[in-house]
Amino acid sequence: MRIALVVSRHHAFVTGPLEAGARAALEELGIPAADIETFAVPGAYELAQGAQRVAESGGFAAVVCLGCVIRGETPHFDYIAKAAAQGITNAAQATGVPVTFGVLTTNTADEALARAGAGPTNKGREAAQAAVEMARLYARLDAALGDEAPPRA
Repeated sequence: MRIALVVSRHHAFVTGPLEAGARAALEELGIPAADIETFAVPGAYELAQGAQRVAESGGFAAVVCLGCVIRGETPHFDYIAKAAAQGITNAAQATGVPVTFGVLTTNTADEALARAGAGPTNKGREAAQAAVEMARLYARLDAALGDEAPPRA
């Protein structure tokens, strides 16, 4: 099972630890490091675009999106957070590949760092675990349905 991580470079001080948590969780679930590939995108807004393209490649059982949007003084936060969430949902629906949401939407950098710390509460870890669970579910459903399974993008 190959897993893709689509990681925002914006707020790398947060997304780096999210990626580390995701990689640790995947390896604990039996996914070798060689089967985990990271694709960097500029920011949270671009996560969905990257995820959809990666999912459409057919080379990955699941895609984990990792990003961080920290509230500022303008409504920009609201637009980006909503676009990222909807875009990631759309990518999963359009491709038939599990795409998980590991995007922090916080009020402060401290809140973001608290959710990206080492250990079981790392949100990158949680998104990776969900991706593997969904990929295994899809594989089980495809096997059970055989020729009746819907085509995957």
